[in-house]
Amino acid sequence: MPNSKSVGLRANLDRSLWTSYPLICGVDEAGRGALAGPVYAAAVVMPPGVELEGVDDSKLLSPRHRQSLARNICREASEWAVAYCVPSTIDRINILRAALRAMQRAVQKLGLRPDLAMFDGRQAPPVDCEHRSIIGGDRRSHAIACASILAKTSRDRAMVLLDSRYPGYGFARHKGYPTREHLTELRRRGPCPAHRLTFAPVRSAQRT
Repeated sequence: MPNSKSVGLRANLDRSLWTSYPLICGVDEAGRGALAGPVYAAAVVMPPGVELEGVDDSKLLSPRHRQSLARNICREASEWAVAYCVPSTIDRINILRAALRAMQRAVQKLGLRPDLAMFDGRQAPPVDCEHRSIIGGDRRSHAIACASILAKTSRDRAMVLLDSRYPGYGFARHKGYPTREHLTELRRRGPCPAHRLTFAPVRSAQRT
């Protein structure tokens, strides 16, 4: 439920901007460092003054807490959208460009035009509104933190589906990241269509 303060974030950059920018859109991605699966992005516009208790950088939250917060975010947001780029696109244009493209698509899918879009990280894609890139934004902005949660939970669901399609790699457990289990199965089985073939550990595991 909405709360007047956010227990998760120590401070919320959005508070200083609401007067000038009532519709603030937070944008973040998930999955840049994985060896398999799509890269996901989410864009979230929360009503001015609304902060959800417990929202924080998705990496700092347990899976159960992320899922609970994701439901609250979708219910309370003025608008939200999710987009992704598949592994073949990542291989063709590189992971940075794919992540930026997914973030751009997420903003474009919104049913409203934000007054300001804030992107986590050093770079931002072109969008049809004023925008800023915020280093460490998922720990500084409530809207970006909300986006990080939706991007992460959406991608996790996609990786569970890929686990059923390509069993044996453990995608449902490690979500495509380079864990010991994943690297062992990758060397033993070789890459599957869900893998990013241009990533070094995947390239080295390709069977000749």
